Parts: sequence; structure tokens; C-alpha cells
Amino acid sequence: MKQRIITAVIALALLLAVLFLLPAKATKLVIVAVVLGGAWEWGGLVTSGKLRWRIVTVVIVGLLIAGLSLALEGNVTALLKLALGGWIAALCWSFFYPTQVPTAVTVIASIVALVPAYFALELLYDSGPALLLFALLIVWAADSGAFCAGKLFGRVKLAPDISPGKTWEGVIGGLLAVTALAVLSSPWAAADVAVLVPFCVAAAGLSVIGDLTVSMFKRSAGVKDSGSVFPGHGGILDRIDSIVAAVPLLALGAGYLELRT
Repeated sequence: MKQRIITAVIALALLLAVLFLLPAKATKLVIVAVVLGGAWEWGGLVTSGKLRWRIVTVVIVGLLIAGLSLALEGNVTALLKLALGGWIAALCWSFFYPTQVPTAVTVIASIVALVPAYFALELLYDSGPALLLFALLIVWAADSGAFCAGKLFGRVKLAPDISPGKTWEGVIGGLLAVTALAVLSSPWAAADVAVLVPFCVAAAGLSVIGDLTVSMFKRSAGVKDSGSVFPGHGGILDRIDSIVAAVPLLALGAGYLELRT
């Protein structure tokens, strides 16, 4: 736990520096690097030929980000909606797990998860660094609330075949933490609390799906963590699995609700 806390504090300090001190172009390059780091680790979840598939996954995700940046010219609404459909499909898939995971499915899933996530993160950042930080806080509140509630009250397993440590009590605790965050943040966000709360709770629900989905791939690959970049926390993908699922909805909702910093 001590190692986890130290790593989290250092990572948060670096994140604040990236969001609020770096020039916009440099910050976007960092976002690209994080997404590609996630792609590298996702490719490593292929059961054979890991190095080859790591490279293939990074190249495909990188080329799609570059190509779509030119083709879409910021009009990413349809892409983000497509991503939401992909996460709903992932939820449906989890009901049938354990199932065989072909290499093609692993690579395609990385594309559907990571490419729209980059554009969602970029859109949130362009709307204001504080708005992107708020989006991340929603996911972290869900994760932290789930961890604490699960440790204290966890009894009923959420998806024992996928992630035995997760419980329904933990999910409820995470959603309550997000609800509290939304209520406290509504004056800053200039949004009606009756609208902001369900919006943030829905994003938190997607973050759980993201976590479970990546856990499916990790379990199929026979690994606990996707990497070891963050001592006590695992790899990049272990840290962004919930984020990449939640940010498409958060980016869309921020536009619809006209949330601005």
C-alpha cells in the first residue's frame, strides 16, 4: 500500500504538470505516448508472438490516430458514439466469459478502445485542462470508492471468472463516491446537479466495464498486470483501462451539457 501511495502521488504531480504547465502541443504528445504505451501492453496480451503483436498493435493504433486526425478534423462525435457501442458489446461479451480470445479479437479490441479514447482525451483537453482533470477524477473516484467499499464490505462477487477481487458492494461504493464528487462539483461545472449526477454515474459505470474488459484479456493471457511501469500499480494499461472506457461518454456529455472551465 505504501508503494502504491508513493507512486500515485508522483504520478499525480506529473499529470498536473503535463496538464497545466506544458504547452498544448507537448501535452497532446504526452497523451499520444500514453495511448501508444497502452497499445504496446495490449499487444502483449496476445498469447503467442508477443513482441510482433506489440509492434503491430502500436503501429495500427498510431496510424489510425494520425489518419483520423487529418480526416475528421475534430469532428469526432460519430467515432465516440461508435466507441460507446463497442463498450456495450464488451459488456455483453463478459456475460459469456470464459471464452476463447483469438489474436484478431485482441488487436481489434485495442483499436476500438484506444483510438476513440485518444480523441476523447484531446477533446476534453481542448475544452480546458481542468475539464480533463475533472473527467479523470470521476474515474479515480469510482476506482477508489470501489476499492475502499470492497475491502470493508465486499461479499458478493461481481464477475468471479474475470476478476475475483471485485464485488457488487465495491461497485456501489464507487458509484456513491462519484455521486458525492458530482454534487460537490456542480457549482464549478455550472450544471444542474440532477443532470450532472446521472451523467457522472453513467461514466463511472463505463469505467467498470473498461476494467472488466481488460481483465478478460489479461486473464486469457495468463497475466495479472499488463506491465510494470508503475510500481505497485502495474502497467500503463492497468492505469488507463477504466479511463479509456469512460472518456468517450465524458467527452460527448461535456459538449452536450456545455461544461467548460
